[in-house]
Amino acid sequence: MKYFIDKDKGKSAYMQLYEQLRGDIVGGVYPFGTKLPSKRILSEETGVSVITAEHAYAILMDEGYIESRQRSGYYVIYREDDFISHTQTEPDGHIVRHTYPNTSKGEFPFSILARTMRKVLLDHNENILIKSLNKGCEELRTEIASYLLRSGGINVKTEQIIIGAGAEYLYSLIVQLLGKENIFAIEDPSYEKIRKVYGANGVKCDALELTHDGIRSSALKNTDAKVLHVTPFNSFPSGITASASKRAEYIRWAKARGGYIVEDNYDSELTVSRKNEDTLFNLSEDGSVIYLNTFSKTIAPSFRVGYMVLPENLLEIFDEKLGFYSCTVPVYEQYVLAELIRSGDFERHINRVRRQKRRNK
Repeated sequence: MKYFIDKDKGKSAYMQLYEQLRGDIVGGVYPFGTKLPSKRILSEETGVSVITAEHAYAILMDEGYIESRQRSGYYVIYREDDFISHTQTEPDGHIVRHTYPNTSKGEFPFSILARTMRKVLLDHNENILIKSLNKGCEELRTEIASYLLRSGGINVKTEQIIIGAGAEYLYSLIVQLLGKENIFAIEDPSYEKIRKVYGANGVKCDALELTHDGIRSSALKNTDAKVLHVTPFNSFPSGITASASKRAEYIRWAKARGGYIVEDNYDSELTVSRKNEDTLFNLSEDGSVIYLNTFSKTIAPSFRVGYMVLPENLLEIFDEKLGFYSCTVPVYEQYVLAELIRSGDFERHINRVRRQKRRNK
């Protein structure tokens, strides 16, 4: 046992333990099928409580790295090449559908939203009439960057963040950035507007069949696409979440083809998990992932505000091709969202919804 908890690190003990265990699982220290140390042994060896060890294991189970077997313990179910060299053992494609409470409307406290709007009017006065920077207000992009680092360990610069009026507008920018001559692969089934927006921009879409844990490996192998648009968490309408192994497969697919992944993280924050899912953006080491999210699910459908995070290797290309576009989100709404994130009201709301979902699960 070599795990060490640094009390001065500024990160909770269970998260430190989780990250170390996950690193060993992905790195092959604990291969597929290996039984992990019991909670009691882990607790004794590291000096943390049994509850802390259990919490770390719970997150690993949530993310598909391990499973708990009754009266036996915890076992590793992550394999890097599960769905590459052993496609013949892939499940038969049965789609598991999950039902979640409707959180698309009415759940963000109106009183907090109204109070924040009044505060922005008082604090910014006539500044809300000034034109936004083309990529979006510095205030909002700075707060989003801080939030991404806190919530998912996504460490990006403000210039990598582009603000736009919802996901559909950002899809169009992505086509112009990557080129409509490329085939775009999408999940089947997927949110219908994804196909429609790409089609309206002159892009050929290749629909790839989903299985219980993500896109079927044979479909990934056979497509001629250079761009893969996926919703790794709670894909709509199937409710499927890509496993840790499948997310790693997506990254390998992009690297092998010199292609890009559009990671549409719609609804990802409202998971019942105790932490946000690992993002493909973080897993990619070669800058092949464009991360995209919106506030329509977490705040309200009327907030047509989304953002995408570009890998640094696409920044210069974006500025050359699309840097002239004006931001399509009113400055006032950008300031309101920046204040909601800065004050902590946004994250308190997210945590409140998560607790409610866990109770209803």
